Amino acid sequence: MGSLTWEVIGVIDTEGDCAEWTFPAEPDAVRTARTAVREQLRGWDLDSLCDLAALLVSELVTNSLRHATGPIGLRLVRPAGLDDVLLVEVSDPLPDPPHERVAHPEDESGRGLQLVADSSRRWGTRPGSNGKTVWFELAVPG
Repeated sequence: MGSLTWEVIGVIDTEGDCAEWTFPAEPDAVRTARTAVREQLRGWDLDSLCDLAALLVSELVTNSLRHATGPIGLRLVRPAGLDDVLLVEVSDPLPDPPHERVAHPEDESGRGLQLVADSSRRWGTRPGSNGKTVWFELAVPG
């Protein structure tokens, strides 16, 4: 898979190792994003985070596909000086922040942000000039 470069929506410049991609808002974006995350984390010797990071990225990209019509950005960052942090950002052109809700057992959706909140060290959203970014941090095992 080739790496596409673009200005990720709403991203704050960060020093450190960084990988970023953009995907069209099409159904195969979820699978492609998971693959990109797994390959990059293996390249950074963070195999232990592959499954969780790929799952959470899948949830956020799926949310973007459901609600936005433009390109979806994905960025992985190993911030300089923070060896125990992996920052993951998913951006889309929709300005409205996502809302965490309580899913009922019979609901077929609505658990994505709950999963992100429960599985990450921290998470949040921030507006950008052309949309928003949903981000989360995972703890890198020491």
